[in-house]
Amino acid sequence: MPPLTFESAARSHVGCVRKLNEDRVLSRPDVGLWAVADGMGGHQAGDLASGMLVDTLAAIELLGSGYAFLEDVQESVQRVNRTLVAHARLSRPGTVIGSTLVVLLAYEGHFACLWAGDSRAYRLRGGRMEQITRDHSMVQELIDSGALQRADAPGYGRSNVITRAVGVNDRLALDVASGPIERGDLFLLCSDGLTGMMSDHEIALALARDGIGAVDPLLVTTLERRAKDNVSMVIVSASDSPDKTADPPVRGFG
Repeated sequence: MPPLTFESAARSHVGCVRKLNEDRVLSRPDVGLWAVADGMGGHQAGDLASGMLVDTLAAIELLGSGYAFLEDVQESVQRVNRTLVAHARLSRPGTVIGSTLVVLLAYEGHFACLWAGDSRAYRLRGGRMEQITRDHSMVQELIDSGALQRADAPGYGRSNVITRAVGVNDRLALDVASGPIERGDLFLLCSDGLTGMMSDHEIALALARDGIGAVDPLLVTTLERRAKDNVSMVIVSASDSPDKTADPPVRGFG
């Protein structure tokens, strides 16, 4: 398989209800790094937390191996987590300065995705969309336990309660998923401002129809539905590299 090249498009909007956009997005196809961070609404300085995450990730340089690249991203997120927790302790008791986070890395024909919270990553391949991430949320825990049916989840009254985020605890556990990338793959990273207003089926149809150009119709639809939250997304497209003479990818994030 020839080497891959990436194109991406990103959008972030305050929505129709909130006065402040606490989401931040990162799009760096030059190094193969993309992210969406959703500052925790209802808490203090959520925009500080999401901004610090994206600024820190924006400074990362591509390293000599997929393992080193992923390790650098993980350590950068952990460093921000420690800073946010320490900053909150200097504030009023009970202060939380947090953010959900989903990050996508691409290296030598493979992807790695890491996340904390309910911002999601999807992959569209061959017309079929798969959710790569698994929400760290009360709703997901109830679904896993059988106490709540997935079909009833959109109407559940505490759908915004998350169980993990950057900046909340001293010890941050980041989940990681990885795998090969195929030519034509589309990846979507998004905050819950998108998935709270559109179904997976609707999102998949838009991705299949418009590719990375789906950022605009997806945003328009959420705004037409009076988006209750900030809405942010990054769409990444993988295609053959024009450099056909380059060595094929031989390893990823192992």
